[in-house]
Amino acid sequence: KEAADAGDDAEKKAIKGKTGGILKGGPSLYQVDPSGSYFPWKATAIGKSATSAKTFLEKRYTDGLELEDAIHIALLTLKETIEGEMNGDTIEIGIVGAPADHLLGVEGVEGAQGPRFRKLSSQEIEDYLTSL
Repeated sequence: KEAADAGDDAEKKAIKGKTGGILKGGPSLYQVDPSGSYFPWKATAIGKSATSAKTFLEKRYTDGLELEDAIHIALLTLKETIEGEMNGDTIEIGIVGAPADHLLGVEGVEGAQGPRFRKLSSQEIEDYLTSL
């Protein structure tokens, strides 16, 4: 019984989280809980400081944000809610967008179709942090 309970806990943790992508209406972000329920979000956070991060995002997020503004708000949210150093090596930023040549998820893949994912480089993140 104890082994089964431990396995159940591991299974729940394995499927809980956030996911995003491009649907018919545009970019989408969802939280999925262990029961299979899902909740749409326009902006959200997970982790130790999630509550304060969500409050920060609620005050600053607006529909129709430009990409640069969204990245700026995300970094400000992290700055206000996490402890430790923020730099290009400690932060990762990924961008999911509609099909576009400059957002190829895997460099060098010819004829790729569908949404694009790009992870910002450490230098790009450093540049954004400098502008805060």
